[in-house]
Amino acid sequence: MNIRLQDGTVKSVDDNITALDLARVLSNSLPKKAVVAEVNGKLVDLSHKLQENDEVSILTVDDEKSLEVIRHSTAHIMAQAIKRLFKDAKCAIGPTIENGFYYDFDLEHPFVAEDLLKIEKEMNKIIKENIKIERLDVTREEALKLMNERNESYKIELIKDLPEGENISLYRQGEYVDLCRGPHIPSTKFVKAFKLMSVAGAYWRGNEKNKMLQRIYGTAFKDKESLDHYIFTIEEAKKRDHRKLGKELKLFTLMDEGPGFPFFLPKGVTLKNTLIDYWRELHNEAGYVEVETPIMLNKKLWETSGHWYHYKENMYTSVIDGEEFALKPMNCPGGMLVYKNELHSYRDLPLRVGELGRVHRHELSGALHGLMRVRAFTQDDAHIFMLPEQIESEIIGVVKLIDKVYSTLGFKYTVELSTRPKDSMGTDEEWNMAESALIRALNDINLPYVVNEGDGAFYGPKIDFHIQDSLGRDWQCGTIQLDFQLPQRFELEYTGQDGEKHRPIVIHRVIFGSIERFIGILIENFAGKFPTWLAPVQVKVLSVSSKFNDYAEKVVEELKKNDIKVEFDNRDEKLGYKIREAKNERVPYIIVVGEKEVNGNTVSVRNRKDEEKEYALKDFIYHVKDEIKTKSLDK
Repeated sequence: MNIRLQDGTVKSVDDNITALDLARVLSNSLPKKAVVAEVNGKLVDLSHKLQENDEVSILTVDDEKSLEVIRHSTAHIMAQAIKRLFKDAKCAIGPTIENGFYYDFDLEHPFVAEDLLKIEKEMNKIIKENIKIERLDVTREEALKLMNERNESYKIELIKDLPEGENISLYRQGEYVDLCRGPHIPSTKFVKAFKLMSVAGAYWRGNEKNKMLQRIYGTAFKDKESLDHYIFTIEEAKKRDHRKLGKELKLFTLMDEGPGFPFFLPKGVTLKNTLIDYWRELHNEAGYVEVETPIMLNKKLWETSGHWYHYKENMYTSVIDGEEFALKPMNCPGGMLVYKNELHSYRDLPLRVGELGRVHRHELSGALHGLMRVRAFTQDDAHIFMLPEQIESEIIGVVKLIDKVYSTLGFKYTVELSTRPKDSMGTDEEWNMAESALIRALNDINLPYVVNEGDGAFYGPKIDFHIQDSLGRDWQCGTIQLDFQLPQRFELEYTGQDGEKHRPIVIHRVIFGSIERFIGILIENFAGKFPTWLAPVQVKVLSVSSKFNDYAEKVVEELKKNDIKVEFDNRDEKLGYKIREAKNERVPYIIVVGEKEVNGNTVSVRNRKDEEKEYALKDFIYHVKDEIKTKSLDK
């Protein structure tokens, strides 16, 4: 029979050949690394029998798709190890998750850190045993009988929930058998690098009325080097946690009186305002005007926009004078009303309208996370009202603006085009036109992108920008959304060259997204060591002793005159102590003044790399102002 390989070539092979046999046909060495097969776009075990005209690729440990299979198999190895060590343990479920896996267990003995080390040791024994992992296709009755014999009550419940008459797949590795759809690696020896990370509680099936189980989280990678890098990243991320640094650097705080509503402290407000000032400067240069719309608007508006039907569960509502109102979760409807407030001609377009709008969204308490997931935040929105022939040029203009901001902050980014979701408004023709316009704009500027099918907004397709931080983590921030719907729903108009009324087309776009969330990303990206132009305190002045305070105060005043953010530590403490505290505050520059500096009319400057240099004060001021002006990233 014939099968087609991933590269498009057709190969003639024996009937009933397995994926593993095919791997051997392709290369004598390949079976040593072959993990799983991809047949007609679906991952399957290497034992899978191939059929005529199947499209097949053999994946090895070096293929990204194989990693999920390796992690899933590692979860089974962990369960086998636990069953060996704790005979009474009952297995629940053990799926893969981003960067790893978990497995839930019912066991009276509470797992502690020492247990994880014992389990890892037993897992390594299982891996060395090179146990073959076999798929068993059985009937419902056979599966129930087997799990009854093993006293696996959670597996029995799962089997009973499966449709009647459906064949069930089990996986056997030595004495251990598990209910699983697969696929899996050929044997335990293919697991090369893993680590058990933590233990947590988890209700069976996520229902708080059910029994609390113990969940063990783990991770696995193709090799030790990749695992070590991941562990390093995890540990580094803990050090950079914006909640921890935000408290230490006195940027913001979280209080029980306002869950999901962060309190910004003076230094945090200074940082936020610096970002906003930069945003305003760029938008002024790019021809935007700025507006401000009410924080609360009536139900009728949200019905017109569609949010009442598509987003009501995330909105805070109230009744005023017998009429229902809602705090705005988005700025868009208010922006539509601003446009509609006066008459427009085609000569007015494009009209670029920005708004730093405060929005509120109801988030579940369990989802709240520092500044990353909040219930109130500032969105750097803009709405561009334009003619159909202006779509591509305006999209390109927005892309260039986003690129400038991210490049200035040192972020690399990737781009994703999200297309029509199932829950959408508008005609096929409108959606096709909108998606085609976005694709043409991306192609015109040769910007690489991937397509995310069905993830667009309910009113239009979008381009999402994912920035990558210094730890290699991705954050979705900027977005450009093309909208043919709200202009219709709000009956927006402009007078065309023909003297007739026409509908404008709207671009919705953000660069930071949530400014609060973006600040959280910046804190972690820079580990609190902000570049000088962003730093809430750019220079900290310390005097060797109180007798030099007069000169230190003159230095402070001169820095302030030049718009440099400065603090003076005039406490009667030892200099070494004050220097350590200033370093912990991560200020870009520490100035120390003593007798030598007073006599020479100079300043002794220490940067964050612990490099020391003596400057004439005017030269240091010039240096700092140049860093601020050029927005240098030299941290």
